[in-house]
Amino acid sequence: MSTADDVEIGYTLSSEEHGPADLVEYARRAEDVGFDFLSASDHYHPWVSQQGEAPFVWSVLGGAAAATDGMDLAVGVTCPTIRIHPAILAQATATTAAMSDGEFYFGVGTGELLNEHVLGDHWPEHPVRLEMLDEAVEVIRKLWEGGQTSHHGTHYDVQNARLFTLPDELPPIAVSAYGERTARAAAEFGDGFWAVGPQDTVEVWENNGGEGPRFCQLTGCVAGSEDEAVETVYEWWPQTGLPGELSSQLPTPTHFEQAVEVVEPEDVREGSAITDQDPDTHIENIQTAVDAGYDHVYFHQVGPDQEACFEFYESEVLPSF
Repeated sequence: MSTADDVEIGYTLSSEEHGPADLVEYARRAEDVGFDFLSASDHYHPWVSQQGEAPFVWSVLGGAAAATDGMDLAVGVTCPTIRIHPAILAQATATTAAMSDGEFYFGVGTGELLNEHVLGDHWPEHPVRLEMLDEAVEVIRKLWEGGQTSHHGTHYDVQNARLFTLPDELPPIAVSAYGERTARAAAEFGDGFWAVGPQDTVEVWENNGGEGPRFCQLTGCVAGSEDEAVETVYEWWPQTGLPGELSSQLPTPTHFEQAVEVVEPEDVREGSAITDQDPDTHIENIQTAVDAGYDHVYFHQVGPDQEACFEFYESEVLPSF
């Protein structure tokens, strides 16, 4: 179980809302402020058009590695199964880890149709995607060993491939899980756990032998008032109000824009996004995640004003940890 003394507090590089040069600058600023690590989202599309960006995460992470000195980096999370072959992601992650002066963590999950349909591939049902994820992780680990590798499996083929650029230390692979079935699978083939919000499934993962770093993202907005924060989240991150599995099944930003027409500002105010401007609320939310067993907790500041978050966390939140 984690304690407030050993938790690491991170900052989200939100690739759906910011361009690549801005994200690299935010990485540098986050290190100056005192955040412990950075986690970048991996998207081909933003959720809704208002967000307006979707740079290639591996370029952004390379820039962040070059711009920071000893900052831990993570991708939270990549779907290594459909849009990009796991053999290519083995190379991308090995290169990113080799560039980083700190630790690098590879977060993986079963993905969303929003990002994975772009090559015209079939979108399988979740049990098949989980099976594909397991095999993709196997392929990546084989290639990380550094020898000439061939793999002929159910979903992937690799022929006479070898990675020549490898890091001194291989990154742990943290698996995202929202349901008990995935949490059990994550304990079997993952090196860590990943969640958006303190998911109870971390207990299932631990009870099934899961070990390694445990990541939890908190989403919110630091602004001049709670009303301003609610309005910012409602404008820039309305999909936070969507229920169930919609987020993994809708194919385009246009479909998300249609779906979020049912979301109202009060849904945002009463939902999981942190819009209260009291520092104690942010501290308590981090502590709740720590108490649930997470040792890497990172904050996603929604909206264009990232400096408000940096100043607020530097003076009001990070000193408590």
